Formats: sequence, structure tokens, C-alpha cells
Amino acid sequence: MAEVKSHEFDAFLKRKPLPVRLFLIYGPDRGLVSERAAAIAAASGVDLDDAFSVVKLDAGEIGSHPGRLIDEMNAIGLFGGERLVWVRNAASEKGIADAIDILASQSPGASMLVIEAGDLKKGSALRKVVETTSQAVAIPCYADDGRALQSLIDQELAAEGLRISPAARQRLVETIGGDRLASRNELRKLALYCRGRELIEEQDVEEIVGDASAISTDDAIDAILKGDKDGFLHAIQKIVSSKTPVFLVLQGCLRQFQLLELMRAEMDEKRAPAAQAMATLGRHLHFRRKPIVENALKTWASPAIRRETQRLQAAILQSRQRPALEDTIAMQTLLATVLQSARR
Repeated sequence: MAEVKSHEFDAFLKRKPLPVRLFLIYGPDRGLVSERAAAIAAASGVDLDDAFSVVKLDAGEIGSHPGRLIDEMNAIGLFGGERLVWVRNAASEKGIADAIDILASQSPGASMLVIEAGDLKKGSALRKVVETTSQAVAIPCYADDGRALQSLIDQELAAEGLRISPAARQRLVETIGGDRLASRNELRKLALYCRGRELIEEQDVEEIVGDASAISTDDAIDAILKGDKDGFLHAIQKIVSSKTPVFLVLQGCLRQFQLLELMRAEMDEKRAPAAQAMATLGRHLHFRRKPIVENALKTWASPAIRRETQRLQAAILQSRQRPALEDTIAMQTLLATVLQSARR
């Protein structure tokens, strides 16, 4: 079935029974990914409170071994009936892509597979295998646009019988929108704060609603490159409150240092300035980030970049081997990196 667009999701969910049994929900809006995965799980008909019918796995538990996922999908419940296999925190694990490829070639069984993933690039193995089979469906989840935000505001406030003034609505739209779950939580907090009244005013929004605007791992990575500890902690606080895994920052930081290593190597080999390396290898960077990356190139030498890259790679391996400590490992590593950057 390839892909279900955002505006098609509600209609798709109403189809009974659901047309496929393999689902990939991915995108930068992790709150929306979780919300839609939960909606599909609820629509599956499986009793989500039955531990014998629902199996929850972390992608790190599968890694490069498709057999683990295939075995779970082909297992029979203790009391029979349908089962749900729910995989979280997927990224580029080869085992998951290989397992879907095998499962898609088999006749549909009694198990449904729901995979929650981060922001997968178009050519990634997981997206490719799902989008090219009729037995699976991919559901992208991007940050809410203006229309979706207005609908979300109306939905949450109408449930409490509340209206909102135009000024308050405008202020609210400016404040939320980066992550569906964070936005919904802020709206519910606002509705609770104003319960018993008829109209929400702008002052109410300013007093009670936190900053749930666009959440980007780039903000944390840029703070790391600048050695800005306070800016990093602020960015991480927003990321954590939006339910976005800190691991994504760790992963993004590694990619950034790998790019720095390539750029710095070119500078050393050609005795070229940072601006020239940026012009050739940094063309894809957002224009607002280019000065930050260029300055990092001037302050980080090649040996230091290699050491930091190796440390980030080791931290990612440790976080995959010990999923329960993933957040702790990521935070300790990132804090050490921002302090190293500050010293330079």
C-alpha cells in the first residue's frame, strides 16, 4: 500500500478490518508517531492489557537478527487469538528490514506488527522495504502545519466546552506545534487551568502554556559545537519534554562529527580555509547552521575530532547493548562533548 499521508490517516484508521498487518510509523514528530502507533494498536482488536497477546520490543533487541522478530510474529498466543508485536525506537536496524521483507512474502498470519521509528531518510532500508510491498504500509509523521494545529486546538478545547479569543489562539499557535504529544499536553493543561470559564484569553495562554514549539535535535547539536552548556541543557529539556529520545541527539551528534572529520581532513590535505571546506562538503547544511559548523572547524583539530567520534560511536554501541541505560549514557556523553567544545 506504500504510504498513508497525514490527511488520509483518520479515514484509513476507520477501515475495518485494516487492509494490512505490517505498519511502519516514522518521522521527526515523535509524539505523533507514538499517538498514531497507539491508534493503530487500538484498532487492531487485540486486548492491549493482555500480556500474552501484546509483545513490546526495543529495536536494539533485534539489531541484525531478523529471526527474533519473525519468531515473535509467527508465535501462537497462549490462549489463541490475534497478537500484536510492537517495536519501538527503530532506526536503521538491518534485522527489522530483513524481517519485514520475509514476512511480506508470507501469507498474513494472526499477528500484527507496529514499528515506531525516528526520522528515516527516503533511501533507508526500512522505508524502502515497506514502501515497495503491498503487505505493509508506511505512515510518515511530520510536525503539524497551521491547519492541523487549528484542528487540534478546537478538538481539545471543545471537549471541555471552552472557546478561545483570536489573540489567544494566535499566541497559542506560536507556542505549540513542534511535537503532537507535547502540543496536546499543553492544550489539556490550558483547558484544565480555564475549566469553569467560557472564554480563554491571551493572558491565560501566556501564564500556563510552556514552549512546545518546533523541537529540533539540531538546536542541541549546535549548542554542543558552540560549547554552550546552558543552551544545550535548554535544548535537551525541550527534547525530553516532547518525548523525543535523547538517543537521536547522540546519533545526530555523531553524524555531525563525522562530517567535521571529513571537512577537517580536506582542510589539512589541501591547506584550505574552513570556508572552502564548507563550500564543497557543507553545501547541504542549513544557512543558519553554517557559521556554527565553520567556527567548529577552526577550533577542532583532526586528532581531537577523531577521538570524539570514536567516543560517540562507543556510546551508541553501549546504549544499544544496555537499552535500560540509554538516556543516561547519551546524556553523560553529550555533556562531556559540550564541555570539550567549551574548552576550545
